[in-house]
Amino acid sequence: MNFDKYNTVKTLLIIVFAVAVYTAFQNIDVILRYIGILFSISVPFIIGGVIAFVLNIPMKAIEKMLFEDKKIIKKEIKKSVSRPVSLIISIILVIIVISAVINIVVPQLVKTFYSIGNNIYAFVPDAIEFFQSVIKSDEAVNIIERLVNIDWKTILNYVGNFLKSGGSMLNSTIGVVSTIFSTTVNIIIGFIFALYILLQKEKLSVQAIKIMFSVIPEKIGEKVLDVAKLSYKTFSNFVTGQCLEACILGTMFFIVLSILRMPYSLLIGVLIAFTALIPIVGAFIGCIISALLILMINPLQSLIFIAVFLIIQQIEGNLIYPHVVGNSVGLPSIWVLVAVTIGGNLFGITGMLLFIPLSSVLYTLFRKWVNKRIVKNCINIDKYIN
Repeated sequence: MNFDKYNTVKTLLIIVFAVAVYTAFQNIDVILRYIGILFSISVPFIIGGVIAFVLNIPMKAIEKMLFEDKKIIKKEIKKSVSRPVSLIISIILVIIVISAVINIVVPQLVKTFYSIGNNIYAFVPDAIEFFQSVIKSDEAVNIIERLVNIDWKTILNYVGNFLKSGGSMLNSTIGVVSTIFSTTVNIIIGFIFALYILLQKEKLSVQAIKIMFSVIPEKIGEKVLDVAKLSYKTFSNFVTGQCLEACILGTMFFIVLSILRMPYSLLIGVLIAFTALIPIVGAFIGCIISALLILMINPLQSLIFIAVFLIIQQIEGNLIYPHVVGNSVGLPSIWVLVAVTIGGNLFGITGMLLFIPLSSVLYTLFRKWVNKRIVKNCINIDKYIN
């Protein structure tokens, strides 16, 4: 009787699940729309979680360095002061870094674009002269002469005035302003949310653990906690290692380019440091942009820069990256490449950044599961490997 009742309940659950899946596929557009609405509502909180995760790394280090094992400060005062002070110092450090980068990059970029504009303006007459000497047909010469006689400044002024006064640009301008405003609001809300998380992270952690163990069995809860701890450790090590590796790489480029007396050495160092935050392909993006900048000044130096980049990239890829980042996430190089490729194809740059630590977590869990199964089945794996 109990067996029949069990089978009946199981069959009903399967039928309900099948009907739910069928209904979901029939109304997939509605479901996706509601998922999009839910995601747009949760964007500020996602941003806040990311900000809290990033700020928590320096905040923990500062808190440990200044307040742990210090007998000078009383325990009660230490507890109430350590977290806010550490958080404020972390925020100030981040603001200083961002301000320094802006002060370095923006003036250099303005100077670079001004120089590029002057070089292009000087290059056009030489190019026209060259084509006139190469192309001998009367028709081609007439076309070139017409191009030479065009008042380009008047045309550019006309285009600029049209873009400024064009009615079709009004909607685009309103859309851009609306997007900037909503993004700014989301960042502000996310930042405030991140402050609450960081100031009360222990309390929130206790609440989350209580809720989890109240709705799921204890064994499953323990496994979830183990995965959460592993994920936090892996992501934290990845962020720390990636930032340290980017700083080392940018410093190396700045020193080498300064020694070789190449233009934009500081700008290129900062640019490559930032693009190197994107695993594997980031530094090459910085290389292409930097080579184009140097090309406008001196084509020979651009070739020298590419050669220098390949040499430094080999040193960084074989010596620095494996020790700084590779060991921190515990993921073999081949799977790093797979993770970057899949993440980039699915979610772009964000996917590249997230899929390496995510793949490391899955790789670690799968490795533990495989080893556990081998031990449980009493298999002497060395016999088959040798």
